[in-house]
Amino acid sequence: MTNRSWGGSAVAIVLLASWAGPMEAQVVTGVAPASSADTAKVLSARVEVVRTEYGIPHIYAEDWKAFGFAMGWVQSEDYGDQVAVGIVRRRGEYGRYTGRDSIGGDFAGREAHAVAVARYSSLEPRARAVYEGFAEGVNEYARQNPDAFPEWLVPNFTGVDALTNDVYTWSRADAAAFVRAQTRREGERMGQRNTPAPAYPDSWGHAEELASTFNPAADGSNAWALDGTRTASGDAILLRNPHLSWEAGYYEAHVQIGGDMEFYGDFRIGGAFGIIGGFNRHLGWATTNNSPRYSQVYAVQLHQSRDGHLLLDGNAVALQDSTITVDWTEPDGSMGQTSETVRWSPWGPVVHENNEYAYVLTDPRDGQYRRGEQLVKMMTAESLEEWLDVMRMRAHASSNFTYADAHGNIALYYNARIPSLPHEPTGDSAAIARSRSDMWTEVAAWESLPLYVNPPGGYVQQANDTPDFINLNVSLDRDTVVHNLPEPRLRLRSQLSFALIHGDAQLSLEDVVELKHSPRMLAAERMLDDLLAVIDASEPTPDLQRARSILGGWDRTAAATSRGGVLFKAWFNAYMQMTDTMEYRVEWDRAAPAQTPFGVGNPGRALAALRLAMEDLTDEGVAPDARWGDVHRVVRGDVDAPVSGCEGALGCFRTLSFASLDDGRRVVNRGDGWVFAVEFGEQPRGYSILAYGQSRLEDSPHHDDQAAMFARNEMKPMLWREEQIAAAAIRRYRPGAR
Repeated sequence: MTNRSWGGSAVAIVLLASWAGPMEAQVVTGVAPASSADTAKVLSARVEVVRTEYGIPHIYAEDWKAFGFAMGWVQSEDYGDQVAVGIVRRRGEYGRYTGRDSIGGDFAGREAHAVAVARYSSLEPRARAVYEGFAEGVNEYARQNPDAFPEWLVPNFTGVDALTNDVYTWSRADAAAFVRAQTRREGERMGQRNTPAPAYPDSWGHAEELASTFNPAADGSNAWALDGTRTASGDAILLRNPHLSWEAGYYEAHVQIGGDMEFYGDFRIGGAFGIIGGFNRHLGWATTNNSPRYSQVYAVQLHQSRDGHLLLDGNAVALQDSTITVDWTEPDGSMGQTSETVRWSPWGPVVHENNEYAYVLTDPRDGQYRRGEQLVKMMTAESLEEWLDVMRMRAHASSNFTYADAHGNIALYYNARIPSLPHEPTGDSAAIARSRSDMWTEVAAWESLPLYVNPPGGYVQQANDTPDFINLNVSLDRDTVVHNLPEPRLRLRSQLSFALIHGDAQLSLEDVVELKHSPRMLAAERMLDDLLAVIDASEPTPDLQRARSILGGWDRTAAATSRGGVLFKAWFNAYMQMTDTMEYRVEWDRAAPAQTPFGVGNPGRALAALRLAMEDLTDEGVAPDARWGDVHRVVRGDVDAPVSGCEGALGCFRTLSFASLDDGRRVVNRGDGWVFAVEFGEQPRGYSILAYGQSRLEDSPHHDDQAAMFARNEMKPMLWREEQIAAAAIRRYRPGAR
């Protein structure tokens, strides 16, 4: 593990010294763009889109604003009203058009929009140009295709509105979680058996509901980077492999802006800068979720003789009220409005009070707005040193970044905008603050977060576990990094990642693609022998004898043609429920991180779980010896195909999750989304797959035209060179041209 500076110095972000109160939340629409002469017609003339097979847009723009215009247009072509309606949501106006039940996100939206209004002019010109172009691209598509949009939608979006997508606000979900825990603690101290439900604003509950859609057991990503010592060509290889919902809106595109930039990557639906993976001719990166704890709550004494004040360092500190009012209109035309008021301290909102303390939530992400600006600089970087220097901005608040470049470098940086705490982390409780010195004042220094550069063994990997285990040849010294990182862990998916690439084998790009699709199920490799022994040691019933025969002949994979995995998965889930958590014979041991856990820790419950699994499958009409792919399917448009892969908890690197149908089949609904592998030779060469297609529109030919390919573990070549693009072109046009 290397902690080092690559030019420049870390800039401490001081929050406590410069507070001017909460940003007044308001909605400002129709803000004039920097160049009002850039009408849709003018922008259209400065950009061409070439659609190739599978609907991939290759955008050739004369300047950054024309690129933004084309991106707003093509996203709207492929996702209909989702982009425009999303902008309405993010600027906090959704309830105004769709009713009282839709206002939950409007409070945070108006707060974010107020930050965008206040800070927009300070963005660097390229970022502003893209935001303005994107907004006009969405506007023009809506003007020309009104039937594809709700009647209430007015295409008046501005660059400020587009920026709102990249503004962070304080976490209302964290606030709600704290208040629930604190209410429970206070109730227990008072001897209450049943703690009443805590009271907090509706918008906090809405934020909690949104946060709950991310499933840390199922969602996340894999990433690999291999340097030239580990590849057959001697060139570095990068793999990116996300596992979010199939509604996540990954969007594959290739962009060239005059002589300023050429970039191929994911432009997440709904914004101008959703890029969480991609490459230029010099370098590329892939993100994986790291999920550190950002918010920290402090218990600050209430001033007993001055209402509306706190007591800190012996001084009275005034609180200010911030009120956000949102309005709504019901389908019958009736209208209304409601407000939420939050008290603000100089360090963040007061989320809870009792007779003694005000509980202040501090969030180092709150008010950050330069994410798009950082991504512009990352996309145009040409070397590791330049790229790492851009990463110092940390305007992108989180994610591990796995990196490779044409010079043969590889790296992995644990990027997280977390506070530098002067105390131990407190989890869902508060730290007592009697003095400002008891509270954090700066984000953790850039150099205090783990950075691996060109480690021995020639690889780095990430599968959403902590940065302790990025490369098995070198371990993280926790004494050299910030102390409030998540506790060390290495789950089965990460361990299989190591099993696939650790060693000295030299891999081709095609080898990497094949390894990425490995159907191995590590949980079976670690537990099945013990389970078979448990059956053998019992007096098995005919059902258990049958289960023994099925599992004993199984190849322990989630391959589509394999028989036995359906039963093992049913047993695994039942056993996990019966033991509350998964109970192994040998639990995970940090001293043997890639060899543990293993075995079955509770033979009696394991046997009961197997009986239950057999019964449940029978009740569902699923044969215990069914082939994996007969039960696990990709169903998209006209495609209904068997698929290999399983949930990460089962230890699959080919990570898929499924929703159950009434007929017993399981249909992929999250997991591998936009996957790419690229090799950095003289020119980038790569493969990709967007499992759920380039378009969400069911009548589009690109809604399901990659689904069958995905189910077969295949990927398509990524088209970078002009002759490739020309040969595969299916449509050329200027977006917006009438």
